[in-house]
Amino acid sequence: MVESFLAAGGTSVPFPALTSLIVLPLLGAVAIAIVPGARLEAHRLIALLVTTMTGAASVWVLLEFDKSDPGLQFRSETPTTWVESLGITWDLGIDGISLFLVVLTGILFPLAIVGVKPEHSPKSYFAWIVLLEAGVMGVFVTLDLFFFFVFFEVVLVPMYFLIGSWGHGNRVYAATKFFIYTMFGSALMLVGILTIVFFHEDATGITTFNIVTLAEEQAWSVDAGRWIFLAFALAFSVKVPIFPVHTWLPDAHTEAPTAGSVILAGVMLKLGTYGFLRFGLYLFPEAAVWFAPVMMILGTVGIIYGAIAATMQKDLKRLVAYSSVAHLGFIVLGTFAITTEGLTGSVMQMVNHGLSTGALFFLVGWMYERRHTREIAALGGLQKVAPVFAAAFTLVMLSSIGLPGLNGFVGEFLILLGAFVASPWIASIAATGVILAALYLLWAYQRVFHGPTEGDNADMADLTVSEGLVLLPMLVLIVFLGVYPKPMLERIEPAVDALIAHVDLNVEDWSEPTADIIDVTPGLDEHGEDDK
Repeated sequence: MVESFLAAGGTSVPFPALTSLIVLPLLGAVAIAIVPGARLEAHRLIALLVTTMTGAASVWVLLEFDKSDPGLQFRSETPTTWVESLGITWDLGIDGISLFLVVLTGILFPLAIVGVKPEHSPKSYFAWIVLLEAGVMGVFVTLDLFFFFVFFEVVLVPMYFLIGSWGHGNRVYAATKFFIYTMFGSALMLVGILTIVFFHEDATGITTFNIVTLAEEQAWSVDAGRWIFLAFALAFSVKVPIFPVHTWLPDAHTEAPTAGSVILAGVMLKLGTYGFLRFGLYLFPEAAVWFAPVMMILGTVGIIYGAIAATMQKDLKRLVAYSSVAHLGFIVLGTFAITTEGLTGSVMQMVNHGLSTGALFFLVGWMYERRHTREIAALGGLQKVAPVFAAAFTLVMLSSIGLPGLNGFVGEFLILLGAFVASPWIASIAATGVILAALYLLWAYQRVFHGPTEGDNADMADLTVSEGLVLLPMLVLIVFLGVYPKPMLERIEPAVDALIAHVDLNVEDWSEPTADIIDVTPGLDEHGEDDK
């Protein structure tokens, strides 16, 4: 097999920047837990301080990132394995694929802490949120499958308690459903992880969980690789979620507290889409190409189904939740198009979705605090009494629709362009999702903000200064990335091009023919040879 593209490049720095992204929030969670008392502001201040420091570290990583280097940067690797007999290593690194997910996480968590106050038990609430940040950061930066699995599972516990303790209505049911679905998928992934580790040990005599080493050797057969990929894919599909394993998401979003919904939509759902990129395509390139048509179809089904389901919702928050199913379907479609445009658009759309949908959940949550209802039929005419609120909602809504000039357009355009190269028919069907998104979001906006202002709606307060300051960074990024996406694209594309080259070269190395999947594999002719 060819040398892993992640092994190339690789900037190291004396300051353990990536380790700090995990350790800072972890220490913050411990500090909140041991500080006595139940005062809201004391624990909130610790949480805000820690998450702000983590966000500042992520921005520093962005500023120091070498956009011309497609390999891993800021490597933080222990000289010897932590557990010698098991081959477990503390190995961290990021490239253009993971960079902006790290920055998005660093931005959203302090905003979630500032933007929403818990109704009770602030100590536990802030401790769980800060611990959740440590887990999310760990997933995005680790290069060891053991620690990846640990961080992947750690995030379940804080979100379970955030939904179950601080959520609404059927919060216990929603939290339990979320936990069961994701645990089932994770169990399959654990089997897959152990299987490839055992394959590598049998072939080389060395036990390791390091994905760079495992990807270099590819010590499993074609058939085994496809089965193992399927185990990983099921786990990631639940986490995304992809139709038909998506049913936990609307319930979790609807019942979660506002901060929980912002974090869930903003970064937690990206653990699955990132997993497909970092571990699916990278570790199992032949299997990823073989399964690509199925994954593209499932992504397209999710786009159409999510949009139609969103149109039928009576609860505004549930409508936004179903819109996530549609938007994440676009990301899956672009990922398995396996083209430069598709993959670049998918990475960008992960960030765009986090900004636009996170902002929508903030606005819906603040609306619920004022009106104590999310029923669309109970709202109406809010633009007259809350014009600033309506203006902010309009901008974020248009971003989610994909209006040119805002961030959502760039990602969706690249995804559809890349998908069209791979499969014109699938891309054409998926493009109708853009029209449906305009339908359900504009119709919802019309019913909520236009029309007569009656009853309690006439007393709804406008957006406050503090709420505006929470939204401001997200609104600025929505506009900036829509008008000038170049700084983001030029950092993503080198890593994406290297990943595609890695997939193409590894598919060429397999002995089995791949003619049945050539229609979605640009760069290979009908015999599996490079047509360049």
